[in-house]
Amino acid sequence: MSRFFRAGDDSSSESSTDEEELYSASEEEEEQEEQESSEEEEEEEESSDDEAGPAKKGLSRFLVDQAESESEESEEEGTTKVKSAKDKRFDELEATITAIQNGQKINDWGSIANEFDKLNRQVVKLQDGGKAPKSYIKCIAELEDSLNETLAKQKVTPKKMNATAARGLNAVKQRIKKNSKDYQSQIDAFRNDRDAFMESDEEVAPAPKPTKVRFHEAPLADEAAEDEDKGFARVDKRGKAIPFSPESIQKHLRAIVESRGRKNTDRNEQIRIMEELNKVAETPYLKIRVLQTLVSTRFDLGVGTATSMPLEHWKAAEKELSALVSLLEAHKDHVVIENAEEWDDDDKTPVLGSDDKYIKIPGSVVSYIERLDDELVRSLQNIDPHTSEYIERLSDEASLYTIILRGLLYYETIQKDASLEIPQESLNRIIQRRLDHVYFKPGQVVKILEENAWKQVSSGIDSAITSRDLSGDAEQLIQTLCNYLFNNSEGIIRARAMLCQIYFLALHNEYYRARDMMLTSHLQENIANFDVATQILYNRTLVQVGLCAFRRGLVYDAQNTLQDICGSGRQKELLAQGVMMQRFNQVSPEQERLEKQRQLPFHMHINLELLECVYLTCSMLLEIPLLAQIGSSPDIKKRVISKTYRRMLEYHERQIFTGPPENTRDHVMQASKALAAGEWKKATHFIHSIKIWDLMPSAEDIKAMLAKQIQEEGLRTYLFTYAPFYDTLAIETLSTMFELDPVKVSAVVSKMISHEELAAALDQVTNTVIFRKGVELSRLQSLALALSDKASALIETNERTLEVRTQGSANAFTRKDGRGGGQRGGGQRGGGRGGARTGGNPQRQAGGTQFTGGALGAAVRG
Repeated sequence: MSRFFRAGDDSSSESSTDEEELYSASEEEEEQEEQESSEEEEEEEESSDDEAGPAKKGLSRFLVDQAESESEESEEEGTTKVKSAKDKRFDELEATITAIQNGQKINDWGSIANEFDKLNRQVVKLQDGGKAPKSYIKCIAELEDSLNETLAKQKVTPKKMNATAARGLNAVKQRIKKNSKDYQSQIDAFRNDRDAFMESDEEVAPAPKPTKVRFHEAPLADEAAEDEDKGFARVDKRGKAIPFSPESIQKHLRAIVESRGRKNTDRNEQIRIMEELNKVAETPYLKIRVLQTLVSTRFDLGVGTATSMPLEHWKAAEKELSALVSLLEAHKDHVVIENAEEWDDDDKTPVLGSDDKYIKIPGSVVSYIERLDDELVRSLQNIDPHTSEYIERLSDEASLYTIILRGLLYYETIQKDASLEIPQESLNRIIQRRLDHVYFKPGQVVKILEENAWKQVSSGIDSAITSRDLSGDAEQLIQTLCNYLFNNSEGIIRARAMLCQIYFLALHNEYYRARDMMLTSHLQENIANFDVATQILYNRTLVQVGLCAFRRGLVYDAQNTLQDICGSGRQKELLAQGVMMQRFNQVSPEQERLEKQRQLPFHMHINLELLECVYLTCSMLLEIPLLAQIGSSPDIKKRVISKTYRRMLEYHERQIFTGPPENTRDHVMQASKALAAGEWKKATHFIHSIKIWDLMPSAEDIKAMLAKQIQEEGLRTYLFTYAPFYDTLAIETLSTMFELDPVKVSAVVSKMISHEELAAALDQVTNTVIFRKGVELSRLQSLALALSDKASALIETNERTLEVRTQGSANAFTRKDGRGGGQRGGGQRGGGRGGARTGGNPQRQAGGTQFTGGALGAAVRG
């Protein structure tokens, strides 16, 4: 044991001696460093100025200032650079941002989620006054865009992600929305102009600590008050103060106009400058110039079809445009016209000469009004129509309509002076804008809108085109505006005025006037030559005329009018109420953008469900008697009124089990089946059960009209279907069966006999219908008649072709042999509902003699 301890003593003594030597050496080095540092401190204290603060005492004397450390680092090579804690945090932040960006490139959402949490913890220590570093704002904005893009791709082409990436994606999705709320203002500023945001001087780099700390006295209260009285002067990028004076207004305006459209132009700053200029403008000329430039600059904020003009700027532009019109009304010697010359001298303002009557200012008031109107429409397109925000935004239409009216009055005033040479087109454009806001509204709404607009106009001003008296009569107002455009415009404006008046008449149940105007305008012949907006208005007008015919009980006219729009299956696209998704056509982004730009605001929409209900109901009332008439015999020429209705009926017939109706189509199909079977009361119940009728004015009258139509068509269907089983049939029996007046039954039967739809005779003495039994045609006879019809049609086609080529010389030739008239059968005979239905059906096939036994039979599938 003693040897063991002795060995331990030897080793410990050796190590202890080494430690003592190292300790003594380190103590000597520390003493030398303390002496050197104390000497340096004494030299610094001697060389310091009188203004310096008290000498460092305690632990502070061992701290080295940043300036001294930097000088020492520059003198000594090979030493490690010392960074402050804030710089290290910034480096860590940049490293985390780089890791997130790398994760975005490879779609590694698991690592992105971890780094995102780390990033949020780091940024808390670097916030300055509630503002986060710009690199952080840029990172989370780009991360949110990448997240939205990834989610959109997952919806279009769903790809299976691994579990880690999926959990990370969900985590980032949940956290980024909550996290972005705290920095929303900075994110919006970054998205508006990225370059300007990153180059701005809001974030100041940490300044180096001064070697010598100087304490300045606080400013005196008198000096602070004096600064408040004087206010702060606005400075430009070079730090020079910008003087706002009436003399410098034109120079500022010219600089702003020249900078419009340039990249990295701060439009909000320009608007603030012009608002200051508007306050110091004294003369009407300068005020008008400032307001013109200010309104134009505000419109620049809405550049691009994807974004609309901000609401606060739209309201400001509306007020400024109203102030501009008020200035022009008050100072009639100042006029804003398009053909005026630009004033080049920025040091002087134009004055009236001895021979001058007006100070002409270049510009276009109607262009400002049109742009303000377009921005309102674009804003309504981008707002969810089922929210209160849409209603609040729609209320701005009243103020816009007031400006349109005041602009019209201004143009009427200056047009009276022939020396100004105001183009007629400007007046036509503003009248068209006024018409666009009233043609689709009910008369009572138009009356209120007009009265409120005229209240904003001074009592001494009246219109020569539409006086104040017309504000109480909406129909007279529309007719006056349209007649003015008929007489003073051409082309698209004239066509749109015609369509607006037709739409208004159809909306107010003036069917025959609307139909006559539509036919005499011949717009259906050349509507394809107009622009897309006019074609959309034509489609809307056509649909409104069809709905008007239905409300008046004209089923055939309504179905014939709605056929082109509803039969195409593209109602949304044709009426600009939605973009149809093309299954096999690839739509380019430019085409999709244009389609969305043409969409009408929601308050101008026509109810598509109501439109479909009206179309299918009219098709049912026409198709079911026709199917009963022609049956399924192959020797009868098929005629289809509505292919869309036939396809729906065929699909409904193929169903094995049909439950109770759930939507509009189901109700109409069930009613069709009941009507074909002769159960007219059941069909009426199904039609009346459709709730969409309540949206139409006078819903009870509509339902009564439909019940009457179903009774009549049920009678026609019954006669077509069961005529082969009767020799005679009493009028009284039919009257009891369908609950119709005997006179009405006699009228229906007589009309069917007159149009050669029914092979029968009416005995007025006994009030009975006597049916004539036809002779069944053989197969050979049927084929011979079909060949005869085809040969006749071929001859007519050849004759028409020859007549076109010979410019009418063949007309006499075709009349000599008597084959040009097409007098076969009953298809070319008198009009009315029966003539339209029968088409080219021969007379010898009337009367239901080709009955095949089923209510609908195989006619639908034929």
